[in-house]
Amino acid sequence: MNLIFRQGTVIDPSQELHAVVDLGIDDGRVAEIAPRIRKKARKEIDARGLILAPGFIDMHVHLREPGREDSETIETGTNAAARGGFTGVACMPNTRPVNDSESVTSFILERAREVSKIAVYPVGAITKGSEGETLAEIGEMKRAGIVAISDDGRPVQNNQVMRRAMEYSTLFDLPVIDHCEDKDLSAGGCMNEGYYSTLLGLRGMNPAAEEIHVYRDVMLARQTGARVHIAHLSTRQALEIVRRAKKEKIAVTCEVTPHHLLLTHAEAVSYDTNLKMNPPLRAQEDVDALVQGLASGAIDAIATDHAPHNINDKMLEFDRAPFGIVGLETAASLVLDRLVRTGKLSLERMIEAFSSRPARILKLDRGSLAPGCWADITLMDPELDVEVRGSEFFSRSRNTPFAAWKLKGGPVMTVVKGRIVWSNGVRS
Repeated sequence: MNLIFRQGTVIDPSQELHAVVDLGIDDGRVAEIAPRIRKKARKEIDARGLILAPGFIDMHVHLREPGREDSETIETGTNAAARGGFTGVACMPNTRPVNDSESVTSFILERAREVSKIAVYPVGAITKGSEGETLAEIGEMKRAGIVAISDDGRPVQNNQVMRRAMEYSTLFDLPVIDHCEDKDLSAGGCMNEGYYSTLLGLRGMNPAAEEIHVYRDVMLARQTGARVHIAHLSTRQALEIVRRAKKEKIAVTCEVTPHHLLLTHAEAVSYDTNLKMNPPLRAQEDVDALVQGLASGAIDAIATDHAPHNINDKMLEFDRAPFGIVGLETAASLVLDRLVRTGKLSLERMIEAFSSRPARILKLDRGSLAPGCWADITLMDPELDVEVRGSEFFSRSRNTPFAAWKLKGGPVMTVVKGRIVWSNGVRS
């Protein structure tokens, strides 16, 4: 064997496995899981006290390359992902130029092969230039390697165009990932519409802007048979629409971000532009509903919506600054400390939401540590002391609302196809 982890706690929801065992890897794949592996390996790691999980997959990130390399590159973004315990990321198409063609998809994948230690899964645009008018060359992008389609950041407003996109998506077995926002309702807004937007004198974004488009997507999914994935769900009512759709067996899934699970619009009283994102931070009742929805499994996945911005772009007035925060290097620790440690979320559900569920939605051959599967592994130390320091991020950008937060637990090693791509002093 090439590598054996000795006496770690393997938690793999895909097998309903939670046990202290040895895990052996050979030729990039899981070779054996047993109470004791009698064989020797070229390298052995003492995993006592550590959690071994199927490799985390972030199905919603912005790597900015091509076009905005001052904010992030494929290399810096994937290095940040590896440090955050992610073995793969799905990157959104709002690059410059937009990933709406085979050539841009091929560029992203070729660049990833050159500089990334983890898997990169491109998401193609729904429409040309993400302008919402004419469908992009979905078939060509599928052949080039996209795993989904989305106009994230510039959501499709025309219902007929979205209907056609869903119909086409079924031909290529691709999920449609939608940033749900009615631009007429949210126009000009920079935070959640409510008490705090009024208090701060900032124009609000009506929660119905998200909910109307979630309902539209559910209805179109029912009609077309398409697989629809709701990105960064943020309101209680939107979650209820998804719950009802699932009960009706409509092919709808959804994700939530750590910041929508942990922060509310009340935080914006500081006018810190690192608290400005889209969808915006919502009310406490929304946060409570999202946490419960994640715990119950109604919300399928956790994704970061990692949106790096150059510091000069964020150093503007709140209503002029761009939306978005970084999240790859903080997500696992935030969820471990603030949700798992407090008993709001089980460790198994957290791992499932970071690994097997995203893999299933995107139809990736990942998300399991069963023998024969690729050895993509996220190792976590539940007792690790973590302090969020933006100055130490591997990401090129620093726009985090969690600066100086002290957390307990986090990733200590990331393994991709049996190869250690990042480590934080794990014993061998």
